Amino acid sequence: MDLIVKVKEIKGTCSVYKVGDTFKLKDGYRFVSDFPLCMHSFAALLPHYNALRISQADKWGLAGKADNTKAYIQCLDAYSYTDGGTAIFEIQKVSKKDKPT
Repeated sequence: MDLIVKVKEIKGTCSVYKVGDTFKLKDGYRFVSDFPLCMHSFAALLPHYNALRISQADKWGLAGKADNTKAYIQCLDAYSYTDGGTAIFEIQKVSKKDKPT
């Protein structure tokens, strides 16, 4: 299973991402992107990526309110204190033959 990670929302000002940007975690360990990725996104995803690949988001307390098949995490920038921005990521599990929605 692969994970599609989409920037769902940005609070503050993010210098790396814009809403709608997506990157992929293929085969459980390869990040694939057409643009540079922020280390904050790696740090936020790292504790969860393997569990999300093999299980459902609701089993880990990361499921969305409207769709429990998608997980939500946010980057580590404390934007209200740093004048930066925090990105909220929507993570969807897809098999190699499926296309993300």
